[in-house]
Amino acid sequence: MDKNSNSKKSEALLYHSKPTPGKIQVVPTKKYATQRDLSLAYSPGVAEPCLEIAKDVNDVYKYTAKGNLVAVISNGTAVLGLGDIGPEASKPVMEGKGLLFKIFSDIDVFDIEIDTKNVEEFIQTVKNIAPTFGGINLEDIKAPESFEIERRLVEELNIPVMHDDQHGTAIISSAALINALELAHKKAEDVKVVVSGAGSAAIACTDLYVLLGVKKENILMYNSKGLLTKDNPALSELQQKYAVEGERISLQAAVKGADVFIGLSSADVLSAEMLLSMADNPIVFAMANPNPEIDYNLAISTRKDVIMATGRSDHPNQVNNVLGFPYIFRGALDVRATKINEAMKMAAVKSLAALAKQSVPEQVNIAYGATKLVFGRDYIIPKPFDPRLIAEVAPAVAKAAMESGVALNPITDWDKYREELLERLGNDNKMVRLLTNRAKTDPKRIVFAEAEALDVLKAAQIVYEEGIGFPILLGNKEIIAELKEELGFDADLPIIDPKLEEEKERRERYANALWESRKRKGVSLYDAGKFMRERNYFAAMMVSTGEADGLVSGYSRSYPSVVKPMLQVIGKAPNASLVATANIMMTSRGPMFLADTAINVNPTAQELAKITIMTNNTVKMFGVEPVIAMISYSNFGSSAKESASKIKEAVAYLHEHHPEIVVDGELQADFALNPEMLSAKFPFSKLAGKKVNTLVFPNLESANITYKLLKELNKVGSIGPVMMGMKHPVHVFQLGASVEEMVNMAAIAVIDAQEKSLRMKGK
Repeated sequence: MDKNSNSKKSEALLYHSKPTPGKIQVVPTKKYATQRDLSLAYSPGVAEPCLEIAKDVNDVYKYTAKGNLVAVISNGTAVLGLGDIGPEASKPVMEGKGLLFKIFSDIDVFDIEIDTKNVEEFIQTVKNIAPTFGGINLEDIKAPESFEIERRLVEELNIPVMHDDQHGTAIISSAALINALELAHKKAEDVKVVVSGAGSAAIACTDLYVLLGVKKENILMYNSKGLLTKDNPALSELQQKYAVEGERISLQAAVKGADVFIGLSSADVLSAEMLLSMADNPIVFAMANPNPEIDYNLAISTRKDVIMATGRSDHPNQVNNVLGFPYIFRGALDVRATKINEAMKMAAVKSLAALAKQSVPEQVNIAYGATKLVFGRDYIIPKPFDPRLIAEVAPAVAKAAMESGVALNPITDWDKYREELLERLGNDNKMVRLLTNRAKTDPKRIVFAEAEALDVLKAAQIVYEEGIGFPILLGNKEIIAELKEELGFDADLPIIDPKLEEEKERRERYANALWESRKRKGVSLYDAGKFMRERNYFAAMMVSTGEADGLVSGYSRSYPSVVKPMLQVIGKAPNASLVATANIMMTSRGPMFLADTAINVNPTAQELAKITIMTNNTVKMFGVEPVIAMISYSNFGSSAKESASKIKEAVAYLHEHHPEIVVDGELQADFALNPEMLSAKFPFSKLAGKKVNTLVFPNLESANITYKLLKELNKVGSIGPVMMGMKHPVHVFQLGASVEEMVNMAAIAVIDAQEKSLRMKGK
């Protein structure tokens, strides 16, 4: 064993053993700190739900965790590539499966390893423990026993049961096949399919392919001994379905002219010569792990028209079961399905296939090191870390369960259900969805002032493709054109280079306008003309003159250097005496608004009051009712220092002149964020009994440090800084903002433009 192998072995063993052995644990979901809590959790309080369940067994879903609990069950007879290693040795794999269930679909798991190879004993053991669980995931059980075990348990239990080794691969590869056939311009009923492998996964895959329209007579299936034929008495009943009459032709002969090769067998059974003999646009799913039936690089170098998928994560189109089982069980559990039937599996197939055709979130591009994932030969199925999977696949499965008559708890509000699914994973992007959906109702023209930066252009592409806005791209035309081609961004959008001769007339017009507005503030006509060769000044003038509705900038320059031209050219709104900023932090408790995070260094009491009023209006703009705490190191006058007393003065002003604003302070952060503490200690506060969602800080350093700490330590998503008090919609990124942050800021610029347009119409 080489050093690298030893290192990986040590790393794997250390991962599983330290600091706590294993990968999963049980975590209480109820309070348990006091004797009272414990008396409710166990005796005597626990008797009450027991009595209710005794009256109606369905109440077990109401009073226990059964509805979100799956058993991952194995006897260790077919563990990964390790073979029959026994129940104890299979436990790390089953724990790993439990981890995947939890992180991808928030399903709790008990892994259960059964020490028997007897089919009847296995079935009876599972049936006896089934009342504990909402579903059963069978795992790593060798064929042919696995077929009988699953068949019997599906028939004899009234909860979802699925052997993922069979059906997971079938579901994912079927989704890939739908899209591969589309790209190859072929129909399922016309293609000739060769299947290398005749085990449980191969048969389950082929069964689903037939449901997709592939004809049985067009399928040739091979095991390690050759073609499955009717005269072979060693074949199982399930294998007999795909056995054929006649001559036992070789695999090499079978693939000649074939449209599809499905590999669920062993490495290197498909040679380059065999691949060359296949039909045009051959579809090759080489899913043996870790080494596929044909090496990926060999396949794509042999034929440029091949559409290739493997089971490996280091190549495009990974057929990974994690795309399926978490969401199939999630949908099944949520409607209390009595089984996972073919309709539910097919719903998962079609949902996955459709998702691959949708625009890919930038976070997925980043996760997979891709410039831009787009539907095509290298992207026919979604990536496992695509956050949309749970909200797409689970509802499709749940709906199919309802339509096929196996759902005991139907869903009525699908929008609410999708929200709940996203909340389960901490992916509660309601604020982001609100932003984008609102922006789409009335898209505006948004200037991207640094469009020759790749990430900025990627953000502009998403804004355009998602219908959020109409980008105007500023920068070097040749560079932007090259980057657009690299990204596959072929939209015909305006590209403007302020320095070019063709923009001379506009530069002069803008310069005159700027000079007129600032000639008594130290700006000469010459200075104004020079400014117009700079993109941020030019972009600001586009907005100021109405040739654009808003702008975003700041990706490549420091915040103050970008804000300066905005203040000079755009200026404050007529009713605003200052400009401030707020960041929206996407925390586990919901969106939190923090101000002022970028502009005012040490605001006075009067300025703090104005910042609070502007922040209150901004929060409302996002459909949230603001509950504002003004933060300090002291509570309600406990310190007479200036930094605390100015907050007290600002609060007094707000209470007197703006009683409609729900605001109080000064308050320490823990009291502001803990309603119980606040109500107990300061019941007189306007915030007592309320959930604070907005924090106004005494100075720039405390606000800026707080939002960046939240962002980096807790990995909290941030939108902002949102500029408040400007005459026109301009929003400045923090230096080096991510693509996702820039898209969100562009959406804010669109909404800001919508709001300002409505106010103008109101006048």
